[in-house]
Amino acid sequence: MDFTPTEEQEAARELAGRIFADLAGHERLRAAGTGTDAELWKALCAAGLPGSVEETGLLGLVLLLEEQGRTTAQVPFAASCVYGILAVARHGTEEQRARLLPGLRDGTTVLTGALPAPGTVTVAWGTATAARGTATAAPGTVTAAPDTATATATAPPGTATAPPGWVTPTPDTVTPPPGTVTAPGAGWLSGAVAWVPWLRDATHVLVPDQDRVLWLVRTEDAAAVEPVELTAPWAAARLVLDGAPAERLGRSDATAHDDVLTAARIAFAGLQAGVCAGSLDRAVAHTSVREQFGRPLSTRQAVQLRAADAHMDTEAIRVTAYEAAWRFDEGLDAGGAALTAAWWASEAGRRVVHAGQHLHGGTGADLDHPVHRHFLWGRQLDAYLGAGTELLAELGDLLAKGDPS
Repeated sequence: MDFTPTEEQEAARELAGRIFADLAGHERLRAAGTGTDAELWKALCAAGLPGSVEETGLLGLVLLLEEQGRTTAQVPFAASCVYGILAVARHGTEEQRARLLPGLRDGTTVLTGALPAPGTVTVAWGTATAARGTATAAPGTVTAAPDTATATATAPPGTATAPPGWVTPTPDTVTPPPGTVTAPGAGWLSGAVAWVPWLRDATHVLVPDQDRVLWLVRTEDAAAVEPVELTAPWAAARLVLDGAPAERLGRSDATAHDDVLTAARIAFAGLQAGVCAGSLDRAVAHTSVREQFGRPLSTRQAVQLRAADAHMDTEAIRVTAYEAAWRFDEGLDAGGAALTAAWWASEAGRRVVHAGQHLHGGTGADLDHPVHRHFLWGRQLDAYLGAGTELLAELGDLLAKGDPS
């Protein structure tokens, strides 16, 4: 395997690095709060960087997300590329690609996903299968039988049950309104997701049902998009659906769901590699100029060892993300490699951002210091990717089944 970037990938990475360096300074990030920096997002899209992912692949996206992570820039780059551009390009119908991809490329459409690693959110599904009357799909399309429109409210294994007071819709409440013309692949979704990253900035959200079929929902059709505060300022929100109209992503099935989840794990691991690299860069710069007893902190053996461990952890995150992305782009089974990258990003990423803050000494305790943003992002990515023990358990199950990756 060869992780050397192509000319196109390297050019895109250099361009992204310049834009992030120019438009993602600390003062600007602080002013953005928990919202997207609209000017930065516009500049990235005008430069064609989101659209370039269609040509440079998932490895190209990982390289771009490393540059974003170095600055913790406030844009929905990872979400809209992995849940939007890559998911629609790989699994959408020809009509969906023609309709959605132009907006995703120029940034007028932002797509996120209610598709985290298992156990990271509470999901209480009502009826997430096609409602009655939708069996009019084109020939060859598999639609839900009438009996599958019955509400189940069954949560995925390991997740909490529905919040107290949650009312599960009955079958009669999810039928189309009178006079509705049912399109092939249409459905009505109900349920709640505790938090979805960048949902407040999104025009669409990719939602899996209890059968791991992927559905596209417009955020304006959600019953509620309730802002929630995360560790990192990601413009997240709680998603509530109550008979929301949705369209199936192509002929999506469990295989497509697993493909998108694998890509997401790899992409967010790449983002974590950048976050860790940025934190370590700040720590090295600080300890090189900060003196104690007349000598720079960087000359102390304890500081050197702590920084060296953080460097090795960062490189482990990077190389496992690169390998997983390469396997994905080559059409090889990347499920195990994605879980490995996610585990390193979760476990090692947490160590690195803690080390970065610790190496700043008392300065690292300042909530307004730039290194604290890396700490917050690192911890949020740790939570989003899933706890290390959960990822290891899933990886162990995969290996027990003989997964070659």
